[in-house]
Amino acid sequence: MKTKVTENRRVKTAQDLAPRNAPVQGRSKLRSKQIIDATGELLERVGLDDLNTILIAKEVGISVGSLYHYFPNKHAILYAMGSRWLETVEAALDEIARWPVEDLPLETLVEQMLGLKLKTYKQQKAILTLVQAMFSVPELRELDEQHDELEISRMAEVFKRIGINRHLKERERLGRLYLEVTHSVMLVVVNQKGERAKRTLADLKMIICNLLGQYSPKNT
Repeated sequence: MKTKVTENRRVKTAQDLAPRNAPVQGRSKLRSKQIIDATGELLERVGLDDLNTILIAKEVGISVGSLYHYFPNKHAILYAMGSRWLETVEAALDEIARWPVEDLPLETLVEQMLGLKLKTYKQQKAILTLVQAMFSVPELRELDEQHDELEISRMAEVFKRIGINRHLKERERLGRLYLEVTHSVMLVVVNQKGERAKRTLADLKMIICNLLGQYSPKNT
């Protein structure tokens, strides 16, 4: 049962992370995007601990006061960045939901799902640092939970469609396993190149195919 103190704390956290002004006009939306993009660039160069609003404002080419017009603190910017990444993750899962997964061989399906997932990780600047922040920073933990719940529930639906006729809780368990394995490996692959990345992806594909092959009637 949620206590009043917990609810008040969540309300306060949401207020602390909310943008100062909703970017309605095109110019404001562009500036907000510039701030988020610049923060991603800085995360890659300086890391989370050394990131601050002074550096972000300098990177964008505006004053700290102007930055605060859009975001109250660096965690609010990271929250916006994480939310934007979750939108790309959800869009990828929406795309998979439109695939004729029932008709695809398991090996083909897994290969296509992993390829699409890798694309969402490569598109996000400083993805490893962002994911670490979502997990470790209390103000951002909500995003980490949203990400897990989204992928687990969606993969449970995919598993049912490919013939894994298990109880929902069992399919969610498999969804959690799929999430944890693919998520951790993707964070490695984004920093690999060439043949090394290809071999890692091939190994991941083998792991997932072997896992799902135990439960799915599909012929790999």
